[in-house]
Amino acid sequence: MKETQNFTEGNILLSLVRFALPVLAALFLQTMYGAVDMLVVGQFAAAADVSAVSTGSWLMQLITSFVVGIAMGTTVLLGRKLGEGKPEEAGKIIGASVVLFLLIGVVITFLMELCAVPVARIMQTPPEAFDATVMYVRICSAGSLFIVAYNVLGSIFRGIGDSRMPLITVAIACVFNIAGDFLLVGVFGLATAGAAIATVCAQALSVVISILIIRKKKLPFSFGRKDIVFDKKRMGSVFRLGLPIAFQDLLVSISFLAITAIVNSLGVIPSAGVGVAEKLCGFIMLVPSAFNQSMSAFVAQNMGAGKAERAKKALFTGVGLSLAVGVFMAWLAFFHGDLLAGLFARDAAVIAAAAEYLKAYAIDCLLVSIMFCMIGYFNGCQKTLFVMIQGIMGAFCVRIPVSLFMSRLKPVSLFKVGLATPCSSIVQIALCLGYFILLSRKKLPPEPEK
Repeated sequence: MKETQNFTEGNILLSLVRFALPVLAALFLQTMYGAVDMLVVGQFAAAADVSAVSTGSWLMQLITSFVVGIAMGTTVLLGRKLGEGKPEEAGKIIGASVVLFLLIGVVITFLMELCAVPVARIMQTPPEAFDATVMYVRICSAGSLFIVAYNVLGSIFRGIGDSRMPLITVAIACVFNIAGDFLLVGVFGLATAGAAIATVCAQALSVVISILIIRKKKLPFSFGRKDIVFDKKRMGSVFRLGLPIAFQDLLVSISFLAITAIVNSLGVIPSAGVGVAEKLCGFIMLVPSAFNQSMSAFVAQNMGAGKAERAKKALFTGVGLSLAVGVFMAWLAFFHGDLLAGLFARDAAVIAAAAEYLKAYAIDCLLVSIMFCMIGYFNGCQKTLFVMIQGIMGAFCVRIPVSLFMSRLKPVSLFKVGLATPCSSIVQIALCLGYFILLSRKKLPPEPEK
């Protein structure tokens, strides 16, 4: 593929930027993707439908995050094999991944269809939105295979150094989803069901079109139907690498849900304010998230090629670039949070609450610029177990306890509650730095494939 990059040679800065920009654009479209459903349903349906889509999409996002985490195993292994100069292994890894994620998709479909009702109850869905939430989850779950394929395609292409194809994939899905939302929700009045059907159809069409595009291009290695086999060894390698990342993402999401519950206990204004702030943070954190994914692919290739020093230089370069943007975003969130919040809310009290909470997130803008790059580096080094451990420690040993403690200090301040997130990031950075120094002193090679 022309878009495929060899990260083991050339200018590190230019290579990182060229790869990270399409990743950033794809993440932006994915963030907008979820916002469009809420926007259209909010304009053409009742409040209960808005609640149903909000609750149901949050649940499906958890599932998607879990799939993306496991798929990171494919990204890292592909980069490793290409860096080692073993392109024939890359095709076999993709084939094994296809079988693995086909099985995962079937299991997810079965479990979500079976558990839609009890899960909606656990999430304390409002009675008036309960049936619509269950329907949304079941419709989306019926298309789980497409959702899995949609995300796995992105992981495969990032692994071979192509970040443009995932951008094309998400762009196709975004266009079809917007069109489907307006048609099914706005024209035919299908409300929650329409939003769910539009989501599944958009991802299905995206997968089909993406496969057609792929068939017209040449991969940098051989891959055919003969490679799609039940390969227990390679499937196990992908799963073992990706599971810690997926588990960490799942638990971190749960920790933020716990914080939401803590804030909800403070009243409707704080709850609404933090809800607006969290939406804004999805956009504020786009650049660090893009470098997180880019770093994993970059480091994996270089570690496979035995270029550990080049991988370290890439880490420092990524931190510098991300931090430069982080300074601007921190300034914007700290001093102009009210302007940002005004994009999502009109109530002056809600805007003030969101702006207060964003001041704490402004501090985190600086910290995650470092932390996300380091996490991407360790993922690329196949140190995913450590990534999981530090993430869990940050979430459950710092973020939740600190937010709970701050919520009980009188007078209650959302800024103080929000400080739980940067406190967690500080601890995680300390853990990452300690582990980085330990690996550097021992000069440990990346973990061998099991």
